[in-house]
Amino acid sequence: MTDIVDRQTRSRMMRGIRHKDTAPERRLRSLLFAQGLRFRLHRRDLPGSPDLVFPGHRAVIFVHGCFWHRHPGCRFATTPATNEGFWAAKFAANVERDRHALDTLQRMGWRIGVVWECQLRGERAATTAIEVGVWLRSLTPRLPELPPAEPTGAPAPPRRVGARGTAALRCPPA
Repeated sequence: MTDIVDRQTRSRMMRGIRHKDTAPERRLRSLLFAQGLRFRLHRRDLPGSPDLVFPGHRAVIFVHGCFWHRHPGCRFATTPATNEGFWAAKFAANVERDRHALDTLQRMGWRIGVVWECQLRGERAATTAIEVGVWLRSLTPRLPELPPAEPTGAPAPPRRVGARGTAALRCPPA
């Protein structure tokens, strides 16, 4: 199947995908800050450059996008229909890199948490932030696995592409 946009446009769209300061990450930071938790951002000296680092708690948190990091059981972890071989290799490399970073951090004595993009959508974000805050104040080495926001198979919300190549939710008819 052929791409619906030309190569230049696709390149511009892919360049716009951020690797830090994403909306889910900013939302979690805001909610944790409101709980009185203080942190450092994107420490490059740690494996995987964690999104949030809590030196006082000796803990790190990664905020993963469900699509790019393959959240198991999540409806947002879809695979594009075109160029499947490329995407399979890309996703496998991402997952392997994540696993290696988590293993290395654990060997270094860091407590590790992974929060998924779908867990920071809508009303679920506040609950997720509270669970992360409770975990940070405990001595548990790993943040307990939080389930995906919606079960696999649930239809994804309707999307449309805006003028600048960004996706926006379409409002349901009144």
